[in-house]
Amino acid sequence: MEGPPSNDLCSVCHGDYNNPCQANCSHWFCGSCIMQVWRHGSTVRPCKCPLCRRQITLLVPTEDLLRQRYDPEVAEVLQNIEAYNRLFGGQATGLVQRMQDLPFLLRRLLRELMDPHRTLPLVIKARVYIAMISSAAYIVSPVDIIPEAILGIFGLLDDVLIALICFLYVASVYRSVLYFRHGGSRA
Repeated sequence: MEGPPSNDLCSVCHGDYNNPCQANCSHWFCGSCIMQVWRHGSTVRPCKCPLCRRQITLLVPTEDLLRQRYDPEVAEVLQNIEAYNRLFGGQATGLVQRMQDLPFLLRRLLRELMDPHRTLPLVIKARVYIAMISSAAYIVSPVDIIPEAILGIFGLLDDVLIALICFLYVASVYRSVLYFRHGGSRA
């Protein structure tokens, strides 16, 4: 989904989306609305999503919003989003936060890999493909740390663990791309 659902409203202002952005919890907000939520609370910590109460550590504006960056109102919203991402997007997150962000990041990455009009840096694509191919090779290979033939269903645990590590690695690589694209690269 490139933008917020067409039949949905911002959960903060209860109006149509104005300068929409997506949080790492996959919820959509008006850019100015989520900035108000953050400024209303403690500005030294990331705000929590008004819907699911998860910490918002990354805000991603829509491509349409980025194309309108020369409009003064849009420029202000984008500056605020970039400042927010600089403050909170690069922070180390715990395993629970990474697991919660996994669906959001993998969905966006898959969409970006499949879209011929979008470009990821070649280094990032190579890292993603190498991680995916090497983990797939381990999973289908007969050599296992915990053999399935001996331990049955428990033998699948190492395969699941390798796949999980691969997904977490790929998601962290893509998160760093989003972070640098939307605020982290500017000082």
